[in-house]
Amino acid sequence: MGLPWYRVHTVVLNDPGRLLSVHIMHTALVAGWAGSMALYELAVFDPSDPVLDPMWRQGMFVIPFMTRLGITNSWGGWNISGGTVTNPGVACFGFGAFHVTGLYGPGIWVSDPYGLTGKVQAVNPAWGVDGFDPFVPGGIASHHIAAGTLGILAGLFHLSVRPPQRLYKGLRMGNIETVLSSSIAAVFFAAFVVAGTMWYGSATTPIELFGPTRYQWDQGYFQQEIYRRVSAGLAENLSLSEAWSQIPEKLAFYDYIGNNPAKGGLFRAGSMDNGDGIAVGWLGHPVLRDKEGRELLYVVCLPFLKHFR
Repeated sequence: MGLPWYRVHTVVLNDPGRLLSVHIMHTALVAGWAGSMALYELAVFDPSDPVLDPMWRQGMFVIPFMTRLGITNSWGGWNISGGTVTNPGVACFGFGAFHVTGLYGPGIWVSDPYGLTGKVQAVNPAWGVDGFDPFVPGGIASHHIAAGTLGILAGLFHLSVRPPQRLYKGLRMGNIETVLSSSIAAVFFAAFVVAGTMWYGSATTPIELFGPTRYQWDQGYFQQEIYRRVSAGLAENLSLSEAWSQIPEKLAFYDYIGNNPAKGGLFRAGSMDNGDGIAVGWLGHPVLRDKEGRELLYVVCLPFLKHFR
């Protein structure tokens, strides 16, 4: 079935975030195509006869634009990689050293493990072993500073030293398949890291901003903390209602089944507000007891099992 030309934009109506993201992705695809196409053309281009066999006769499309900008003498132009490596290095270093630390920026969002006290604040770099803990915000600053410094040094090296041709051939940089496979590997690595942090949570995915993770829900993360606080309140001679009243509303709301990332499974579409409505307040917690007066602990069935009930 054919679709009208404007159909692709109807999915981003009244959604500026998605509209921005698809255009950024479009820019990335254009840049990726231009870079990969340039490498492919460099691999197949024959400059031996620029008079009778010019680039335009060889079907070159990207190289003419590069040449118009003064990018000639391709092998000597390897030095351009220095600027390519240096500029992201400076940006990475600046983000970690100035933005995250609050030196010339607001800092980043920092929160507690249960997403109750989150706010934007400056972060001190964590240079010790703690910096490798994915839940320590200081690791974000230290890692960006370290990676940026490495990128700057690598860029300066490439600006001053031209790699030998045997390295070019050894890395098979003239083969478009090598470039494509390495790019796919980089995307896979980034996707693997993002998938892990989004599943288990990290300092870069605060609960206030991204919501509870599937791993937290499957482990009863919030429910255990709620009962721990209630038990602590009862140990302080508080009544059951008083102990429950001291549970932060935000923590109780995290434990709401409608906030489970797996709620609805593959058949859920749109925001959670469209499915469950907008929450107004927490009415209270039901306490269930058996005939002997023992309190019954309820456990929410995993959404995965609900699909097979």
